Amino acid sequence: MIPPGSRQRVSLEVGTFLTSEVLRLDVHVIHGKRPGPCLLLTAAIHGDESNGTEIIRRILRDPRIRRLRGTLLAIPIVNRPGFVTRSRYMPDRRDLNRLFPGTATGSLGGRLARVLVEEVVPRADAVIDLHTGAVNRPNFPQIRICPDAPDDLELARTFGPPVILIGQPRENTFRHTCQQLGKPILLYEAGEALRLDTPAIRFGVQGILAVMRSMEMLSGRGPAPKRHKPLVSRRSFWERAPAGGIFTPLVALGKAVEAGTQLGFVADPHGSGDTPVVASKAGVLIGRTNDAATDEGDGLFHVATLDNLGTAENRIAKSTEMLPSAEDNEDDHPVPYDSLTDTI
Repeated sequence: MIPPGSRQRVSLEVGTFLTSEVLRLDVHVIHGKRPGPCLLLTAAIHGDESNGTEIIRRILRDPRIRRLRGTLLAIPIVNRPGFVTRSRYMPDRRDLNRLFPGTATGSLGGRLARVLVEEVVPRADAVIDLHTGAVNRPNFPQIRICPDAPDDLELARTFGPPVILIGQPRENTFRHTCQQLGKPILLYEAGEALRLDTPAIRFGVQGILAVMRSMEMLSGRGPAPKRHKPLVSRRSFWERAPAGGIFTPLVALGKAVEAGTQLGFVADPHGSGDTPVVASKAGVLIGRTNDAATDEGDGLFHVATLDNLGTAENRIAKSTEMLPSAEDNEDDHPVPYDSLTDTI
């Protein structure tokens, strides 16, 4: 029992490694002095996705948490074996985010998933799960939610990302399991694996604090950051490489594109010519590969479709212009890299 007005790091036993060391799931429990709702934050379900861990670290040390109402459960590192080895996967090369809701008698990943689902999730009133793109595949800051989930959509709008993507979750993922359990869940995607990213981190911290204020877990004291209405998309697709060769992108993340816009080109490494990569539908670029070499059929640009592109780019530009500045006590580890401008 953790008394009101205190915080504690709780270790839940999962199983043992090949070294006989015990694998534990570490949960930070911050119990406010006053009763209120419970929010669960999770990061590094994929062990190489570091931005979410940094976002939770900053939330845990934010001085506003001292005035918390209710309970914050925060797990900066779900997949500890993958985090230690800088790997997306569990030691047996299985994807932890395909093993939910888990099992008490299966693989180590299945047991880890079960502990999270059975011992932590039931205590939460809402969940925010933090992810990034894969290695060399940055994602534009976005929230993904389940369809026909008005509570999720309301929370997503409160979070305030540039883009909200509505779609069915894949079975056996953490998001699908939370949906099955009736828990509102936001999946935040931003940046790429193994690299900290300024917009990803600051949008994430700002969004979580906004959700906590809307749940009345934090007071509304002080000026709230100016918000802009996110773009909402119900479908996305990948523009794929029309040929193999050397890939050069021409359009940045977050840009609105019309059908027929040239997004990049693939060059024959032997010098015989270039093949353009063209947008087949209108939308906003929410993901991209940074790999220079590509095979025919590789995904190059992730596009979220929109019914009306009229003001899409301007609205996204305003969102990124509102990237909050951070005081020294909030930004104790400044991150110089900005994926939106690809600058340091």
